[in-house]
Amino acid sequence: MIKIGLTGSVGMGKTTTAKVFEKLGCDVWDADKTVHKLYSKGGKAVVKVAKLFPSSLEDGSISRSRLKALLKNEPENLKELEEIVHPMILEDRKTFQKHTSSDVVVFDIPLLFETGADKDMDKTVCVFTSTKNQMERLKNRNKEHDDYYKELMSKQMPSSKKCDLADYVIETTSHEAVEKQVIEILDILRA
Repeated sequence: MIKIGLTGSVGMGKTTTAKVFEKLGCDVWDADKTVHKLYSKGGKAVVKVAKLFPSSLEDGSISRSRLKALLKNEPENLKELEEIVHPMILEDRKTFQKHTSSDVVVFDIPLLFETGADKDMDKTVCVFTSTKNQMERLKNRNKEHDDYYKELMSKQMPSSKKCDLADYVIETTSHEAVEKQVIEILDILRA
């Protein structure tokens, strides 16, 4: 099994690229979906996160918007939150890996390099587009979240640095361009 770490800043085209990998026969694990599952009602992180941030609990699940607001006011608690959630994310990733039979597995991890998860991968891929395209995509997603996206980007490694660290860079200018580049990468890796 070849493990690919897929990363890129918000609005760069990671989700689209992951779908192309999936369409071409790769299994894909998504870090964001895992966090969502951990925070959902009955999720493994709910009790521990609610203990640290009681007011983040809403209808038996962790409200990501409430949690975000609490962390904005108490950024010193981020490390404690990460100490709770990161091991659970890693456990989920390992379980997924154990149960996949695909020859190439893609791990969609926004903070791939920031968390050191790249060390567990055989190859790394960073998606990239112009700042103009990125801003356009983010505006189309949700007009009220400008501050949220700016804050999110400030916590991520700059895109140029991620691209420098990655084994492959995929320019996400169009769906066709992404598909062509993914096919090229898979041909190299499967050869």
